Amino acid sequence: MLVYASAWVSETVRVPVFASHRRGLAVGIFGAGMGGTAISALTTVGLVESGGPATPFVITAIALALYAIVSWLVLRDAPGRSVAERSLIARLAATVRLPITWQACLLYAVAFGGYVAFSVYLPAYLQTGYGLEQADAAYRMAGFVVLAVLMRPLGGWLSDRVGPVRVLAGVFVVVAVMAAVQALTPVLMPVGTVAFLSMAAALGAGSGATFALVALVAPADKVGSVTGLVGAAGGLGGFVPPLVMGFIYGRLGSYGLGLGLLALTAALAVVLTLTAVRALASQHVSVD
Repeated sequence: MLVYASAWVSETVRVPVFASHRRGLAVGIFGAGMGGTAISALTTVGLVESGGPATPFVITAIALALYAIVSWLVLRDAPGRSVAERSLIARLAATVRLPITWQACLLYAVAFGGYVAFSVYLPAYLQTGYGLEQADAAYRMAGFVVLAVLMRPLGGWLSDRVGPVRVLAGVFVVVAVMAAVQALTPVLMPVGTVAFLSMAAALGAGSGATFALVALVAPADKVGSVTGLVGAAGGLGGFVPPLVMGFIYGRLGSYGLGLGLLALTAALAVVLTLTAVRALASQHVSVD
């Protein structure tokens, strides 16, 4: 997301680098950096077993240091960038008052937040609910993450073609239906696997479509601020569900209610998308 903010558009950019009909795909590709979660899932256990608990952290620190050097050498501000004149507080206050800020925050909290929540909690769910071994659960979670990552650029590309409102409505319908199916704790093969992979694809596409919506609707001089708040909402959306799922399982001994709440939340996201979000987007481009 830092690459996205610096290389594509910030709150002070006056001339977007990408044409409007390509912004969805662009932000989808940049957002695919969330695939680091899959790399972590596939490598952390092996690194700990071979080199000790500190090994993954040392490798991460080295990678970050190398990225800082590469960024300093090759990254540049977008063409046409001008320095913001107002204070940070004033810019954030103006951003918070924008309807797109709150709408995109809610949508991203469900889409990206759902992805983050599953990437954190899915192994525990699979071990507890289906009796899988830790390594098997981790690999299945990695498959979930990889599919979501691959679908994020596709969600942005589809948004360029048919509009982000249609994409968002479609993906949240898929999440609502599949979460309701999984709430019944079906057999893992094939029903449970299909449900989880369908949700992975939908959440990934929805994450890309949300930022395509921001690129379409947000004022050019506030895109950076809007995306910053939306990204924070996505992180928060991923923090809460594992706590809720753990609490519910501890009280009821079942994950069904937690997944039912996800289905309800996704259904509410569909309603929001087809009403307020659609009305706002229609002011900028036809969505029919």
